[in-house]
Formats: sequence, C-alpha cells, structure tokens
Amino acid sequence: MATATSLLSVPPSASSLLARKRLSKNHSLPVALRLPGHGAAAGRVNTVRTVLLGVVVASSWARPGSAQASGGGGEEAPMAVAKSEEEWRAILSPEQFRILRMKGTEYPGTGQYNKHYEEGVYGCAGCGTPLYKSTTKFNSGCGWPAFFDGLPGAIKRNIDADGRRVEIVCAACGGTWATCSKGRGSPRPRMRGTA
Repeated sequence: MATATSLLSVPPSASSLLARKRLSKNHSLPVALRLPGHGAAAGRVNTVRTVLLGVVVASSWARPGSAQASGGGGEEAPMAVAKSEEEWRAILSPEQFRILRMKGTEYPGTGQYNKHYEEGVYGCAGCGTPLYKSTTKFNSGCGWPAFFDGLPGAIKRNIDADGRRVEIVCAACGGTWATCSKGRGSPRPRMRGTA
C-alpha cells in the first residue's frame, strides 16, 4: 500500500507549490484528471496536487460569522480527514505545511500553476479532495491562481465577524487555501460558452 508521502510529488523549488504526477493504481483519490481533448494529449490521465491557490474569488458572500459550503444546497460533503500536526508534517513539505496548516501565503507570481490552463480538476495536496474545475479558473492578475467557484461541497467559506474577509478552506481536511478580502478580488468572469 502506498503511503501519503509516496503519493505527494513535491517539486524541489519551494516557490513551486504545485506538482504533477502520473495517476497510479494505488491512488484512490485522483486530484486532477485530464478531460477528453484533442491531439496527442487526448485520453492521458494525470494528477495535479495543489498546495495553495492563493486567491479564490468568492462568488457569493454569506452573513458575517457564518460558514458556507460552495455551490447550491444539497451537495454531499467530502469524507472528513483528521490528522495530528505530526502526521501533517510527515506528509507535507515544510512550505506546504506552512501554507495549508498554518494559514501562510505563497509569494504572488511564484507558483508554476498560476497561468496553467490545462483541462482537469485541481485538488487539495493535503488530502486529495477535488476542489475546483479548470473551467472555473481565470487570470485575475493578482499573481495567484483564481477560481470563481468550487466543486459542490468541496470548499468552505469562513466569514470573519466583520464580514470583510473570507477564509477558503478544504471541506475535508480544513487546509487553508485562501483569505479573500471583500472588494479586492476580480469580478466573476463569464463562463465559457455563455452570454
């Protein structure tokens, strides 16, 4: 059986917090699958492990002090992942741990997936939960990957008491993905193929 450490593909550069690796038979939670496409890449399956997606533009704001899952009602929450601090440190690089577990921030413009637009699904490097479809990714110009919506039930939005900041976390493991300030994000872009 593969360990969590063997499933993580951590690049040597601390500024590159995303990694790609082939999907193995032992990997039960693929975090990015290349969707059917054209050309030489059609049908190839890869995984993408993300650590931080720095800024996620929230498509809606809840009441101050509330927590909200993404999307409409009725979605099933991902299976909860509970680990001790020592277990997280064993499977995450120091930079991944700082960002996901200690609420740190990646330097803007340093991640290799900031302007990465291949089709697929982006997921949590901590627990493997799929979080965002590539069709909701856009260039916000802020230096971090930005998405205007998460997969149903995959992320939670924790609103500060004053309603000015929203912390985006993985619904399964609680890993911090972003802290958004109201009014400082980019407007929600149109979905591809819609008017």
